[in-house]
Amino acid sequence: MSLTPNSVSSMFRMAGSADNPSFAPTVQVIHLKKIDNKGGGGEERWKVILSDGTHFLQGMCATQLNSLVHTGVISQHCILRVNEFIVNTMGSGQKICILLGAEQTGPNPGDRIGSPVDITKVPGGGAAQGSAAGGGAAQPMYGNVQSSGGNNPYGRPSPAKANPYGGGGGGANNNNGYGQSNNNGGGASSSPIVRMSSATGQPITPISGLNMYSNRWVIRAKVTTKSGIRTWSNAKGEGSLFSVELLDSSGTDVKCTFFKEAVDKFNPILEEGHVYTFSGGRLKVANMQYNTCKSQFEITFDQNAEIHLDNSGADVIREVYEFVKIAEIENTEPNGYVDILCVVKHVGEPASLVSKKSGKELLKCELMVEDDSGAEIRLTMWGDTAKTAQDKFAGNPIVAFKRARVSDYGGRTLSGQAFSVEPNIPQANQLKQWWASNGNKGAPSRSLSTAMGGNRGPDPFNQWKNVSSIKSEQLGYGEKPDWLSFKATITFLKKEKQGDEGAWYTACANAGDPCKNMFKATQTSDGHWHCDKCQQTNDTCVRRFIFSGTVADDTCTSWVSVFNEQAESLFKGEAKADDLYEKVANGDGRDLYDSTFMKATYTDWIFKCKVKQEMVGDEQRVKTSIVSVSPIDYVVESRNLLTSLCV
Repeated sequence: MSLTPNSVSSMFRMAGSADNPSFAPTVQVIHLKKIDNKGGGGEERWKVILSDGTHFLQGMCATQLNSLVHTGVISQHCILRVNEFIVNTMGSGQKICILLGAEQTGPNPGDRIGSPVDITKVPGGGAAQGSAAGGGAAQPMYGNVQSSGGNNPYGRPSPAKANPYGGGGGGANNNNGYGQSNNNGGGASSSPIVRMSSATGQPITPISGLNMYSNRWVIRAKVTTKSGIRTWSNAKGEGSLFSVELLDSSGTDVKCTFFKEAVDKFNPILEEGHVYTFSGGRLKVANMQYNTCKSQFEITFDQNAEIHLDNSGADVIREVYEFVKIAEIENTEPNGYVDILCVVKHVGEPASLVSKKSGKELLKCELMVEDDSGAEIRLTMWGDTAKTAQDKFAGNPIVAFKRARVSDYGGRTLSGQAFSVEPNIPQANQLKQWWASNGNKGAPSRSLSTAMGGNRGPDPFNQWKNVSSIKSEQLGYGEKPDWLSFKATITFLKKEKQGDEGAWYTACANAGDPCKNMFKATQTSDGHWHCDKCQQTNDTCVRRFIFSGTVADDTCTSWVSVFNEQAESLFKGEAKADDLYEKVANGDGRDLYDSTFMKATYTDWIFKCKVKQEMVGDEQRVKTSIVSVSPIDYVVESRNLLTSLCV
């Protein structure tokens, strides 16, 4: 079996395969041992010793090669072709070769070839003229950019078919239209680590080439998403943080987090869509429960990091999508992630809610999106994006959503933050043509999402149901509430409450967090009002409507619960609970109270309701609560009816 002469000497003097991408030496593994992980965590590591028959070099297998060890491709005395490697210098000065990509080239001879000696014991590192690495000593990986002839500005031969987006590499590759490379080879990474030069002369490492064995790297990447600043507090102290997602020309993205002083230093200068060079970060294995980026690592930056604006590479950094049709999401498992290209049909009103976990107020906005698969789905935006959603998604734009999270809450729904409006890709033009010729004609589409309560307005017309659907579809019997919209008439409002002056309750006078005039306040013996939620006692309280009634359409009648905001809508803003209470308490408002409820009876509305099973005493009952009431626009409804009849 022929090994590449002087290959260990060449590897020892190189910084890695990036110094000469055509250099793929054949070596023998003369020692293989699993490293004892005393900490008990993380992935397993394998130590190797590589030999060219004359010299040997200490090394390790990158974790992506563990599968080759398990299957016996990498074994004692096996013969390997090294496709990709880097050489790291430890703090003690010892050099370690990290195998990043390798493949078996022949049968295992079963014994050591030659009598190799330790390359570190050889004066000059065993340098040989005309070595396999391409002649002479290899240049260092950092701080020196090689220069050679030809048209390649990076000083190394250009491949015959260059990928304009930075992908490439050996193996059987299928390149898509956005520069993404799918590697079907065994063991090797999807592309060689081609280090270009930054504006400061430092070599550039692609995100896909980052590894735990090297901390001297510089990446050039575009900021695709940037979070807001968040604060944290625990037993160790308190501080602030924000995160960004970076994408480079290799098509790989990585999540980065900035803490404390780094927040003040870098948050003002990092902007979405701009390209920067980054160095001085610390790698850790990504927590895939909260990280959807392709890189297996995350990066943490402190105030000592180096970040510089560098838009020279902006034109070759493009987002890589793996689109799925909306109709296919029905078969996607919950908690998965998908890329979709869609038309934004409808943008709801921003709505706030209080997180049950953190107790903080969250802002959300729900979109209804559709594509040419004949299906639509609800997609929720959060935070600052939700605040500006109505402006960003006005006019039915074509939008590409990246890594939207799939949920089974209310059928199939999506939640996403990363998006591109009117992306410059061929599929967007095709979808725009479909929407212009077919999609915007009002033809009904199949919705994968059931009606929900976060959107306070009524559901689209083609999703309305009948009152009888509450029973016929057995709504409210699941673990989560069901939602529906229907048009109905109020047939009865229960305005009397036993032992109380009227159809209201006494609420906390605190209009701020956490009560917001919603939680019940109880009168104390000294005439004050105490709230268990905020633990405050106030001189006064506020009264809020709460009562029940019946609604009916031509199919059924149902009891519903009505709360303050919905009651005020039914009363057309002419009555407040506090005002009616004062007049009734003064003895001259009973007629006004009765007439207020009477005027709201036998009026038609579009209702949106939540249906959920609740315990009432010792009995479980299905309760239907009104979450929004909307007046009927008969012109719009007539148009919707004509459209549904295909007139």
